[in-house]
Amino acid sequence: MTRRPASVTVRVPAKVNVQLAVGGPRPDGFHDLANVFLAVGLYDEVTVVPAEELRITVAGPDAGQVPADASNLAARAAVALAARHGLEPRVHIHIVKDIPVAGGMAGGSADAAGALVACDALWGTGASREELLAICAELGSDVPFSLVGGAALGRGRGELLEPLETGGTFHWVFAVADGGLSTPEVYRECDRLRGDAAVPEPEASPALIEALRTGDAVALAASLANDLQPAALSLRPSLAATLAAGAEAGALAALVSGSGPTTAFLAKDAESAHAVAGVLAASGTCRTVRVTTGPAQGATLV
Repeated sequence: MTRRPASVTVRVPAKVNVQLAVGGPRPDGFHDLANVFLAVGLYDEVTVVPAEELRITVAGPDAGQVPADASNLAARAAVALAARHGLEPRVHIHIVKDIPVAGGMAGGSADAAGALVACDALWGTGASREELLAICAELGSDVPFSLVGGAALGRGRGELLEPLETGGTFHWVFAVADGGLSTPEVYRECDRLRGDAAVPEPEASPALIEALRTGDAVALAASLANDLQPAALSLRPSLAATLAAGAEAGALAALVSGSGPTTAFLAKDAESAHAVAGVLAASGTCRTVRVTTGPAQGATLV
């Protein structure tokens, strides 16, 4: 008989959208996307242990903003996996946050992917990669990428992934804003700002994909794009000052990360990244600043 582990811990990365092309609203309320994800080295850790009932605890920065009940995506991941294998989700899920909360960096999605991989290992369900990705897609548009990591093009609502080659290390600075932004609200604002204008089918930029492949930070900077940025700036005008501060500090490019309000700055090297971070930290335009690199591995047992 295979001995089950007493506890399992999985590390999961944040993401930045180096391109987020957003189509018009679909009948189901979602939008078709061409979403180029890059995993970056800011991580949450998800630990699971057997328990009498499903329980969630959260620690780390802004842990109080994370739901510690059945609505948490990590809890829903455990329930979904258990249901497929005829199990009761009797597990304590402990999340240690380091990915900014409600910051457009897929922290909740990362926790769901982490819980899924951890519960699979704890329960010995032996789920295939395809099964785990299918559950991820049911849970949310960003969850499959949190499982996979690296770089990928997401189509559909972002859940249909095509891995992308990366040829080097990219240096990033992230400026964390006060408070969060609701992703559905940002999409609604995007639709409102567009009005009746025709919206083209979202397509990934060949130049951006080539820049990822060759590891060319300057070329990547020239291709970064986020169709949700005007909506995020409309809802949170103060982000414009953060973007300007980072650009003036020497970042190759500045953009809102996903639906925001975290802003992302691509730097040419580690020295430049730390210089940009220093200026941003002193600018008074953001709450905290983080420096890291990408790509990073997806959900990984530790």
